[in-house]
Amino acid sequence: MTSIEEEVTLSILMPCLDEARTLPACIAKARAYLARQNFAGEIIIADNGSSDGSREIAQSLGARVISVPQRGYGSALRAGIAAARGKFVVMGDSDDSYDFSSLDPFLDRLEAGYDLVIGNRFEGGIKSGAMPLLHRYFGNPVLSAIGRLLYRSSITDFYCGLRGFRRSALLQVDPSSPGMEFAIEMIVKSTIHGLRVTQVPTTLSPDGRGRPPHLHTWRDGWRSLRFLLLLSPEWLFLFPGFTLALLAGLASVVLIFTDIRIGAVTFAHHTLIMTSALTMVGLQSVLFWVFAKSIAVQRRLLFADPLFKKVRRLFSLERCLLLGGALITSGFAVAFYALVYWYDRSFGPIDDQVLVKVVCAASLLIAVGFQFLFSSFFVYLLDQRPE
Repeated sequence: MTSIEEEVTLSILMPCLDEARTLPACIAKARAYLARQNFAGEIIIADNGSSDGSREIAQSLGARVISVPQRGYGSALRAGIAAARGKFVVMGDSDDSYDFSSLDPFLDRLEAGYDLVIGNRFEGGIKSGAMPLLHRYFGNPVLSAIGRLLYRSSITDFYCGLRGFRRSALLQVDPSSPGMEFAIEMIVKSTIHGLRVTQVPTTLSPDGRGRPPHLHTWRDGWRSLRFLLLLSPEWLFLFPGFTLALLAGLASVVLIFTDIRIGAVTFAHHTLIMTSALTMVGLQSVLFWVFAKSIAVQRRLLFADPLFKKVRRLFSLERCLLLGGALITSGFAVAFYALVYWYDRSFGPIDDQVLVKVVCAASLLIAVGFQFLFSSFFVYLLDQRPE
């Protein structure tokens, strides 16, 4: 591996919560790596409120201890990254499940110009008893596959705790999750922001804690899935909503003017009621995309992509008020026609389907119009920032 100049510091960061049993081994391996490679480096322990003497042990072994009062895996890492002095940072759990003496693949990729390097335990090897079978064969592969699909990422092990990164690049991305979602956010936001992300094989060993891990299978699994979806409002709201609104809307237009016959089955005004409702559901989902994306961009969870920027320019208060007003006016005009149609029949019983279809059309126009009207005010409110 190419030697890094002495003035460049490598920071090895370990989040810690009551890891007195395994911390000495982790620090010893990290120190051995820095000495062997002749790096001007540092070892940072981001302590998250340990009560078992972890802080004192780390200090006695020459590590730099950062106290992090706010609990959470992400909170500890954020504080450690902010305090790090190195150009490169390698982070890993302090439970002795990762080998801090074998960091060459991470530094090789970082020196080659990559911004984020993720360990891949499935390629490097998972030792017996190191990972629960449910995580190994279901949880991790499924959630990682969802992450690859939603964000077009090449990473196949989204949850590996051993990873290296260019500190300046990660500070630019600014992951902010306080909990376990931090690991996902690092990959997702780095990918969205166009950073160079890659993976290298790494080995996972059974941890040496001698107690249950901090990870909770179902709770943290659900939080991970929730976070993946929330960071992808396109897949959560836009794509399914637009598809539903388009198909149901087209079906509604056809059913307003004629019945649809497929073999012996006839779709008429009863179906129109359902397709009109589905059109509204689809439109509402698309509007939720606008809301969610606006909030996520404001909070710097996501960045404004070209599609969103274009839609937001079109989705101005004035344009939506005009569009909503036009749809509402058209709807009430159609409703007035229905009233006249009924008046011509002396407000008597209606046996044919014409009036039902006309009323459905009027209701759909009015409902869509009010959706645009109210949504435009809501988005306008989201755009207001306190001085």
